[in-house]
Amino acid sequence: MEKQEFVASLVAGGCAGMCVDLTLFPLDTIKTRLQSQQGFYKAGGFRGIYAGVPSAAVGSFPNAAAFFVTYECTKSLLGSGGAVAAAAHHAAPVTHMLAASLGEIVACLIRVPTEVVKQRTQACPSSSTYNMLLVTLREEGVRGLYRGYGSTVLRETLWSWRQGHTLYSWQSAVCGAFAGAVAALVTTPLDVAKTRIMLAKAGSTTASGNIPLVLYDVWRSRGFTGLFAGSVPRMTFISVGGFIFLGTYEKVRSTML
Repeated sequence: MEKQEFVASLVAGGCAGMCVDLTLFPLDTIKTRLQSQQGFYKAGGFRGIYAGVPSAAVGSFPNAAAFFVTYECTKSLLGSGGAVAAAAHHAAPVTHMLAASLGEIVACLIRVPTEVVKQRTQACPSSSTYNMLLVTLREEGVRGLYRGYGSTVLRETLWSWRQGHTLYSWQSAVCGAFAGAVAALVTTPLDVAKTRIMLAKAGSTTASGNIPLVLYDVWRSRGFTGLFAGSVPRMTFISVGGFIFLGTYEKVRSTML
C-alpha cells in the first residue's frame, strides 16, 4: 500500500468511525442502560440519551486510527517475502484474523478508557463526562480507566473472528450488515460482562473482572435473557453502522485520493 493510499485509508477509517459512533450514540446509551445492574429506568431510562458523548467523540478517531495502522502493518509483515508472500496468499483469512486481533488489542488501549468514562456517564446521566473522569481517577487511579480491558479485547477479537475479517471491512453493505448483526448477537454476553465490570463499584467481586463469574451472576439473577440484554439496540447499531461506515469511508477516501 502506497503512503498516500495508506494515509487516505487511515483518515477515512477514523472519520467513518466517528460518524457511526456519534450518529448512533442513543442506541449505545439504551444498550448500556439495559445491561446495567441497576436496571434500565434507574440507570436513566430515556433521559439524557447523549450522556457521555464527549468521551465517545474524543476516543473514536484515534481508536479507529490505531486499529487500522496496526492491522495494515501486521498484514504487511505477515505477507512480506517471496515464499512467505506465496503462503500468505493461501492463508489470507488467517492472516486477516491475526491482524485484526492484534489491531483490537492495540486499539483497546485507547478504546477502554473512553468506554469506561462513557458508560459510567450513560448509567449516571446527572454527572458530566469530565466529572466522571475525575471521580474515576480519584477513586481508582489510571487502573480504573482500564477496568474491563480483558473482556473488551475478548469481545472484539471474537467479533472479528466471527466475521472472518476486520470489524469494518470493505464488503458489500448487505453482507456487512448481516454479518455484523450476527456477530453482535453472538458476542452480546461478553458485552454484558464488559458493561457490568466497567460499571461495578470499586472493590466489588464484579469489579475484579472475572468474566465467567460475572456471566454466572447475570444468569443467576436475570436468567438467559439477562445474558442477551441490549442485544436488539446492539444489533441495530452494528447493522445500520455498517452502512454509515461504508458510505463515509468511501466518500472521504475517494475525496483524499
